[in-house]
Amino acid sequence: MTRLIISTVLCIEFSLAAHGAMAADITPVAVSPEVQQIETESGWTFTFAPYFWAAGLSGDLGTRGRRVHVDASFSDIWEHLDFAAMAIGEARYGRFSVVGDVLYTKLSGNQATPTGFFANSIDADASTFAGFAGVGYAVLEDSAGHLDVVGGLRVWSADTEISARGGILDGRSISDGDTWVDALGGVKGSYFLTPNFFVTGSGMVGGGGADIDWDVAATVGYKFNDTFSAVLG
Repeated sequence: MTRLIISTVLCIEFSLAAHGAMAADITPVAVSPEVQQIETESGWTFTFAPYFWAAGLSGDLGTRGRRVHVDASFSDIWEHLDFAAMAIGEARYGRFSVVGDVLYTKLSGNQATPTGFFANSIDADASTFAGFAGVGYAVLEDSAGHLDVVGGLRVWSADTEISARGGILDGRSISDGDTWVDALGGVKGSYFLTPNFFVTGSGMVGGGGADIDWDVAATVGYKFNDTFSAVLG
Protein backbone atom coordinates (compact mmCIF):
# COMPACT_ATOMS: atom_id res chain seq x y z
CA MET A 1 0.00 0.00 0.00
CA THR A 2 1.27 3.47 -0.86
CA ARG A 3 0.71 6.09 1.78
CA LEU A 4 1.20 9.81 1.81
CA ILE A 5 1.15 11.56 5.16
CA ILE A 6 1.44 15.34 5.00
CA SER A 7 0.57 17.87 7.64
CA THR A 8 1.47 21.48 8.23
CA VAL A 9 1.00 23.67 11.28
CA LEU A 10 2.05 27.20 10.47
CA CYS A 11 2.06 28.28 14.06
CA ILE A 12 4.75 26.78 16.45
CA GLU A 13 4.60 24.04 18.96
CA PHE A 14 6.90 22.17 21.23
CA SER A 15 6.52 18.83 19.47
CA LEU A 16 3.60 18.05 17.24
CA ALA A 17 2.31 14.93 15.55
CA ALA A 18 1.17 14.77 11.99
CA HIS A 19 -2.22 13.17 11.65
CA GLY A 20 -3.40 11.38 8.55
CA ALA A 21 -5.18 8.26 7.35
CA MET A 22 -4.91 6.27 4.16
CA ALA A 23 -3.45 8.87 1.80
CA ALA A 24 -5.38 11.76 3.30
CA ASP A 25 -3.98 15.24 3.87
CA ILE A 26 -4.67 16.97 7.17
CA THR A 27 -4.94 20.73 7.41
CA PRO A 28 -4.51 21.87 11.02
CA VAL A 29 -6.38 24.93 12.20
CA ALA A 30 -5.06 25.57 15.71
CA VAL A 31 -3.05 24.03 18.52
CA SER A 32 -3.35 24.99 22.16
CA PRO A 33 -1.44 22.78 24.60
CA GLU A 34 -0.74 23.60 28.24
CA VAL A 35 2.81 22.80 29.29
CA GLN A 36 3.86 21.55 32.72
CA GLN A 37 7.60 21.55 33.43
CA ILE A 38 9.36 19.92 36.38
CA GLU A 39 13.08 20.17 37.16
CA THR A 40 14.68 17.61 39.49
CA GLU A 41 17.74 17.96 41.72
CA SER A 42 19.62 15.51 39.48
CA GLY A 43 19.57 18.01 36.63
CA TRP A 44 16.82 16.37 34.56
CA THR A 45 13.98 18.58 33.32
CA PHE A 46 10.64 16.96 32.44
CA THR A 47 7.98 18.63 30.32
CA PHE A 48 4.46 17.29 29.69
CA ALA A 49 1.65 18.90 27.70
CA PRO A 50 -1.79 17.58 26.76
CA TYR A 51 -2.95 19.55 23.74
CA PHE A 52 -5.82 20.09 21.33
CA TRP A 53 -5.39 20.02 17.57
CA ALA A 54 -8.16 21.39 15.37
CA ALA A 55 -7.83 19.94 11.88
CA GLY A 56 -9.59 19.47 8.57
CA LEU A 57 -9.31 16.41 6.34
CA SER A 58 -8.96 16.20 2.58
CA GLY A 59 -8.00 13.14 0.55
CA ASP A 60 -8.97 9.58 -0.31
CA LEU A 61 -10.06 6.97 2.22
CA GLY A 62 -10.71 3.35 1.36
CA THR A 63 -10.96 -0.27 2.36
CA ARG A 64 -10.30 -3.42 0.33
CA GLY A 65 -9.50 -1.54 -2.83
CA ARG A 66 -12.55 0.72 -2.70
CA ARG A 67 -11.83 4.42 -2.31
CA VAL A 68 -13.93 7.49 -1.69
CA HIS A 69 -12.89 11.14 -1.70
CA VAL A 70 -13.26 12.96 1.61
CA ASP A 71 -13.25 16.72 2.10
CA ALA A 72 -14.19 17.63 5.68
CA SER A 73 -13.72 20.84 7.63
CA PHE A 74 -12.89 20.92 11.34
CA SER A 75 -16.58 21.48 12.18
CA ASP A 76 -17.48 18.35 10.19
CA ILE A 77 -14.89 16.28 12.06
CA TRP A 78 -15.95 17.71 15.43
CA GLU A 79 -19.54 16.65 14.76
CA HIS A 80 -18.46 13.02 14.32
CA LEU A 81 -15.70 12.91 16.94
CA ASP A 82 -16.24 10.20 19.56
CA PHE A 83 -12.94 10.48 21.40
CA ALA A 84 -9.54 12.15 21.11
CA ALA A 85 -6.40 12.14 23.24
CA MET A 86 -3.19 14.04 22.48
CA ALA A 87 -0.07 14.67 24.55
CA ILE A 88 3.59 15.53 24.14
CA GLY A 89 6.49 15.09 26.52
CA GLU A 90 10.21 15.73 26.82
CA ALA A 91 12.99 14.82 29.24
CA ARG A 92 16.17 16.94 29.08
CA TYR A 93 19.59 16.52 30.66
CA GLY A 94 22.12 19.11 29.60
CA ARG A 95 22.21 19.17 25.81
CA PHE A 96 20.55 15.76 25.48
CA SER A 97 16.79 15.12 25.30
CA VAL A 98 14.24 12.36 24.86
CA VAL A 99 10.96 13.37 23.19
CA GLY A 100 7.58 11.71 22.72
CA ASP A 101 4.24 12.54 21.11
CA VAL A 102 1.03 10.47 21.16
CA LEU A 103 -2.24 11.09 19.31
CA TYR A 104 -5.42 9.01 19.11
CA THR A 105 -8.76 9.85 17.49
CA LYS A 106 -11.99 7.91 16.96
CA LEU A 107 -14.66 9.09 14.51
CA SER A 108 -18.05 7.67 13.58
CA GLY A 109 -20.89 8.64 11.27
CA ASN A 110 -24.18 7.46 9.78
CA GLN A 111 -25.65 8.15 6.35
CA ALA A 112 -29.06 7.13 4.98
CA THR A 113 -29.12 5.43 1.57
CA PRO A 114 -31.24 6.75 -1.34
CA THR A 115 -33.45 3.65 -1.83
CA GLY A 116 -33.10 1.55 1.32
CA PHE A 117 -33.07 -1.67 -0.73
CA PHE A 118 -29.59 -2.93 0.11
CA ALA A 119 -29.45 -0.97 3.39
CA ASN A 120 -31.45 1.74 5.08
CA SER A 121 -28.27 3.42 6.30
CA ILE A 122 -24.51 2.94 6.44
CA ASP A 123 -22.46 3.31 9.62
CA ALA A 124 -18.76 4.18 9.40
CA ASP A 125 -16.18 4.04 12.20
CA ALA A 126 -12.56 5.13 11.87
CA SER A 127 -9.73 5.31 14.38
CA THR A 128 -6.18 6.60 14.02
CA PHE A 129 -3.18 6.29 16.34
CA ALA A 130 0.17 8.00 15.92
CA GLY A 131 3.06 7.76 18.36
CA PHE A 132 6.52 9.32 18.03
CA ALA A 133 9.60 8.61 20.15
CA GLY A 134 13.00 10.14 19.52
CA VAL A 135 16.19 11.62 20.92
CA GLY A 136 17.69 15.05 20.47
CA TYR A 137 20.88 17.02 20.95
CA ALA A 138 21.13 20.81 21.38
CA VAL A 139 23.51 22.15 18.74
CA LEU A 140 22.81 25.71 19.93
CA GLU A 141 22.04 26.60 23.53
CA ASP A 142 22.14 29.62 25.81
CA SER A 143 20.13 31.06 28.70
CA ALA A 144 17.33 32.23 26.37
CA GLY A 145 16.73 29.07 24.39
CA HIS A 146 18.02 26.12 22.42
CA LEU A 147 17.96 24.52 18.97
CA ASP A 148 17.93 20.71 18.88
CA VAL A 149 18.61 18.17 16.17
CA VAL A 150 16.06 15.36 16.62
CA GLY A 151 15.63 11.87 15.18
CA GLY A 152 13.22 9.06 15.94
CA LEU A 153 10.44 6.73 14.83
CA ARG A 154 6.72 7.36 14.35
CA VAL A 155 4.22 4.49 14.46
CA TRP A 156 0.90 4.86 12.62
CA SER A 157 -2.17 2.66 12.93
CA ALA A 158 -5.43 3.30 11.04
CA ASP A 159 -8.60 1.19 11.12
CA THR A 160 -11.92 1.60 9.29
CA GLU A 161 -15.19 -0.34 9.60
CA ILE A 162 -18.31 0.11 7.43
CA SER A 163 -21.61 -1.52 8.48
CA ALA A 164 -25.04 -1.81 6.85
CA ARG A 165 -28.29 -1.24 8.76
CA GLY A 166 -31.59 -2.50 7.35
CA GLY A 167 -32.24 -3.83 3.85
CA ILE A 168 -30.92 -7.12 2.50
CA LEU A 169 -27.40 -6.37 3.82
CA ASP A 170 -28.57 -5.68 7.36
CA GLY A 171 -25.88 -6.48 9.93
CA ARG A 172 -23.09 -7.04 7.43
CA SER A 173 -19.85 -5.11 7.74
CA ILE A 174 -16.40 -4.85 6.22
CA SER A 175 -13.27 -3.58 7.92
CA ASP A 176 -9.69 -2.83 7.02
CA GLY A 177 -6.65 -1.38 8.72
CA ASP A 178 -2.92 -1.01 8.55
CA THR A 179 0.06 -0.24 10.79
CA TRP A 180 3.37 1.18 9.63
CA VAL A 181 6.51 2.86 10.93
CA ASP A 182 8.32 5.94 9.60
CA ALA A 183 11.79 7.19 10.49
CA LEU A 184 11.94 10.98 10.93
CA GLY A 185 14.59 13.60 11.51
CA GLY A 186 14.58 17.35 11.92
CA VAL A 187 15.01 20.25 14.29
CA LYS A 188 13.07 21.83 17.11
CA GLY A 189 13.73 24.69 19.45
CA SER A 190 12.45 27.36 21.79
CA TYR A 191 13.49 30.93 22.54
CA PHE A 192 12.40 33.38 25.26
CA LEU A 193 11.65 36.85 23.89
CA THR A 194 11.08 38.17 27.42
CA PRO A 195 11.21 36.48 30.84
CA ASN A 196 7.62 35.30 30.22
CA PHE A 197 6.91 35.26 26.47
CA PHE A 198 8.56 32.66 24.26
CA VAL A 199 8.29 31.05 20.84
CA THR A 200 8.89 27.45 19.83
CA GLY A 201 9.16 25.66 16.52
CA SER A 202 9.78 22.25 15.02
CA GLY A 203 10.14 20.62 11.63
CA MET A 204 10.38 16.89 10.93
CA VAL A 205 10.53 14.88 7.70
CA GLY A 206 11.01 11.23 6.87
CA GLY A 207 9.38 8.11 5.55
CA GLY A 208 9.37 4.36 5.58
CA GLY A 209 5.95 2.76 5.52
CA ALA A 210 4.69 6.08 4.11
CA ASP A 211 6.08 7.68 0.97
CA ILE A 212 6.64 10.85 2.98
CA ASP A 213 5.76 11.86 6.54
CA TRP A 214 6.43 15.41 7.65
CA ASP A 215 5.19 18.15 9.93
CA VAL A 216 6.01 21.77 10.66
CA ALA A 217 4.85 23.50 13.82
CA ALA A 218 5.03 26.98 15.37
CA THR A 219 3.60 28.45 18.59
CA VAL A 220 3.87 31.41 20.91
CA GLY A 221 3.77 30.79 24.65
CA TYR A 222 3.55 32.47 28.03
CA LYS A 223 5.35 31.24 31.16
CA PHE A 224 3.22 31.70 34.28
CA ASN A 225 5.83 30.28 36.65
CA ASP A 226 8.63 27.71 36.72
CA THR A 227 6.09 24.88 36.43
CA PHE A 228 3.26 26.02 34.13
CA SER A 229 3.20 27.60 30.68
CA ALA A 230 0.54 27.89 27.98
CA VAL A 231 1.15 27.93 24.23
CA LEU A 232 -1.03 28.71 21.23
CA GLY A 233 -0.39 28.12 17.57
